Amino acid sequence: MRLDKYLSEKTGFSRNQITNLIKSGLVKVNNKTITKPSFKVSNNDNVGYETKTFEEKEEVKVDFDVPIIYEDDDILVINKPSGLVIHPAPSVKEATLVDWLKAKNITLSTISGEERHGIVHRIDKETTGALVIAKNNEAHQFLSEQLKDKTMGRIYLAIIDLPLKENIEIDRPIGRNPKNRLKQAVVSNGREAKTRFLKLCGEKEEIIACKLFTGRTHQIRVHLNSINRHIVGDELYGAKNSNQRVMLHAYILYLIHPKTKEKMTFVAEIFDDMKQKINLICKEENEKFNKEYIIKQFDNFSDYRVYK
Repeated sequence: MRLDKYLSEKTGFSRNQITNLIKSGLVKVNNKTITKPSFKVSNNDNVGYETKTFEEKEEVKVDFDVPIIYEDDDILVINKPSGLVIHPAPSVKEATLVDWLKAKNITLSTISGEERHGIVHRIDKETTGALVIAKNNEAHQFLSEQLKDKTMGRIYLAIIDLPLKENIEIDRPIGRNPKNRLKQAVVSNGREAKTRFLKLCGEKEEIIACKLFTGRTHQIRVHLNSINRHIVGDELYGAKNSNQRVMLHAYILYLIHPKTKEKMTFVAEIFDDMKQKINLICKEENEKFNKEYIIKQFDNFSDYRVYK
């Protein structure tokens, strides 16, 4: 069995987290450091690992703030603004969410490697909304396991350019777009991907809620594009030039607390640019934006048409 797969199954960490540990020289097989995730291990091998400790790096100027929805000793839930990259990378020159967390002296888990302290899951740069941060390794591992078994997840709000005919579920595999490496696409040999879409309000442009049952890159955007619908501002996947950001917001986050085991649900306030557009589309106060209503409607699967 591959070393990365073996350790992921034994620890509950994601394959990406394990790959980071292996490539950082923090995994040993029979007391020998192994840096190749594809290294083959057998049942009799002695496999050990350690997590990275924090290392100071050159400071990046952090001249912004991020709204905090909830915080305790184990987790931090934030409302990510548009334009904020989650973690540093060679191509990223500006300050990131991880830089902001460090500037705030927030204690963070180290499982995901030095550049991704505390990061359990991601949101695209232009997308806004709820994101949970792990403040210690135990919390990080517990939350990662929830991502796998789907007891943790997010429900998004999106503004699309054409209304849906009905509530739908799209169950179509997603993989790299063979014609454009920057994009994903529905492809026959892709990985399983399922998204449920709920109509909320609007006649020309429409507000919808989107629930992910898998976590593929650009999943909501790809599935909508597969039925000729596009998120306003999402020119990469076919939306018309509107001089707006991608109108996608992680509205509801639900999880089980890593220490108390309490079921928790958080709502991330919609930012002003998207809120103003929603108010133009939904002329009157709309009770359908209530979190209880949205969660209940997603559970009522019999009302959804399935696209495969």
